[in-house]
Amino acid sequence: MNLSLEGKALISALLVASLSLGAAGLAAISIRAMPSSNAAITASPEIVTTPELAVQGREFFGTSCSECHGDDATGDEGPNLHNLSISNARIAHTIKNGIKGEMPTFAKKYDDKQIAALVSYLRSLH
Repeated sequence: MNLSLEGKALISALLVASLSLGAAGLAAISIRAMPSSNAAITASPEIVTTPELAVQGREFFGTSCSECHGDDATGDEGPNLHNLSISNARIAHTIKNGIKGEMPTFAKKYDDKQIAALVSYLRSLH
């Protein structure tokens, strides 16, 4: 079988694409099979939210978060923060440590109690 240069290029491209998809699938399976990368987060005490903390958290949100997440937290540059399906500890961890290339860290700006207030505010959003 004698293939043209274009045919060989097409086969090579399909092979590379297949290998890439296979690697991505394996990575996804590996991630799902891994012990929770949040083990340290979920092992920490759960953050208890209160209406009083939510009021304080709303002020912090307006100061530090609304620029990206919108004044009403429905998203803008950053995602919508209503009805979050992650744990309070995970929310606190994200606020404290940020998300590389997406969200800054607030560890130096807010202490644990202030972060708990932000979590309380986010939990009050429906």
